[in-house]
Amino acid sequence: MTSLYEKLEDDVDEGPRLPTGTGTDATPLNLFEKEATEVRNHRVNWQSYVQGQMISQEDFIFIRDYDNAQTERRDQLIQTLGPTCAKTFIRLMGRIAKEMTVRYILTTIDDMLKENPERVVIFVEHAKKTKTSPWTPFLNMLNRQDKFTINQASRIIAKLACYGKERMGAADLKFYFTWLKQQLTAPANQFVQTVAESLQQMLRLNEYRVAFMENEGMSTILSVLSGKVGFQIQYQLIFCVWMLSFNPRLCAQINKYNIIPVMADILSESVKEKVTRIILAVFRNLIEKPSEREVVQENALAMIQCKVMKQLEVLEGQKIEDEDITEDIEYLSTKLVDSMQDLSSFDEYSSEVKSGRLEWSPVHKSEKFWRENCMRLNEKSYELLKILTKLLETSRDPLVLCVSAHDIGEYVRHYPRGKNIVEQLGGKQLVMQYMTHEDPNVRYEALLAVQKLMVHNWEYLGKQLQQDAN
Repeated sequence: MTSLYEKLEDDVDEGPRLPTGTGTDATPLNLFEKEATEVRNHRVNWQSYVQGQMISQEDFIFIRDYDNAQTERRDQLIQTLGPTCAKTFIRLMGRIAKEMTVRYILTTIDDMLKENPERVVIFVEHAKKTKTSPWTPFLNMLNRQDKFTINQASRIIAKLACYGKERMGAADLKFYFTWLKQQLTAPANQFVQTVAESLQQMLRLNEYRVAFMENEGMSTILSVLSGKVGFQIQYQLIFCVWMLSFNPRLCAQINKYNIIPVMADILSESVKEKVTRIILAVFRNLIEKPSEREVVQENALAMIQCKVMKQLEVLEGQKIEDEDITEDIEYLSTKLVDSMQDLSSFDEYSSEVKSGRLEWSPVHKSEKFWRENCMRLNEKSYELLKILTKLLETSRDPLVLCVSAHDIGEYVRHYPRGKNIVEQLGGKQLVMQYMTHEDPNVRYEALLAVQKLMVHNWEYLGKQLQQDAN
């Protein structure tokens, strides 16, 4: 049977084929590939460069022979010259300013590495002689203005960093990942799929996965997936999350960025089987890979909270022939049902708050729940209380604001000593500002919460209000 990894790589025929190539879906692919084809068909007048003394006679002879050679002859040239071949390409990059020629040189190098990944060794050996790293000249290229040039350089960097035995150091990794993140979020970036391809290539290696997470890469993926992007970008970036999820330690961090709700939304709207497949594969890893039971439970609860079970039921009703998808549906359904059976009311509440998608579920209005669990909002350095406060600060959803204000009020009503904590976190000021909100329900919940924050005897005040009403 075809493995999931092979199948996903087949999917990437429409997106980037790793590790050897490029990709996208029919339409968008093809701005980068179209330009690359034009670059390959461009004939550089190397004679003019040598006559103008811009390149040496040695470099001219090599590049002329390489350009004119058939595949077998090119392979012989590379094997015979070895690091000298790499030296020539890098010298040409450094001595020629004309952008079209630089594009041609980079595309030639990229094609050469794509044709045979083992050829990275010639750049590695040249770098040793010059006491640099093989990717250093290409990292410098990322500062250029031409969009095709910088993306072609990025593709080469990813190949050099992954195909060989030498690994990129922390400083270069930080620089490169920062560049990739900037490109992913750059407005109207026409080459964003090529950027995602480079990231997919890098995240094949565990040490790069760890570095990407340390450089807040998940925040960038989340911000892109939360916006309006096509299914190809969804697929490529969720593919990146999938690769990150193979590291058990990273699995414990992934949903701290609230990625499960975003992927659950994409799953509910997706009409592309490859997007469905990769999301289910991520969800399965988030249940299967973590070593801590608490992390598994938190991830499962987040999926339950985001109504993934309902989506699994919908998928079960469809005629899906892919065995990996059906197996993942069965696995996830079983695990999520098991988690629901172990679910306490506080687990349910905690998962809902962490998802940021508050609604009037029964626990919010339950007197028994708040009486028994109010002090649990103090756990983990007031984690849930901080999230409620943050939601009051950032959310524009009236329902979320209503429930957040209500819960902060209930917390201090049942735990009066919590008033100072809420005030220190800025919750009191935030609640008070919503007393003039345009939505009447928000105003009402904010008013009640402020009353609970201000008075010492809520029960007495409640009785007085009831008597006045009568």
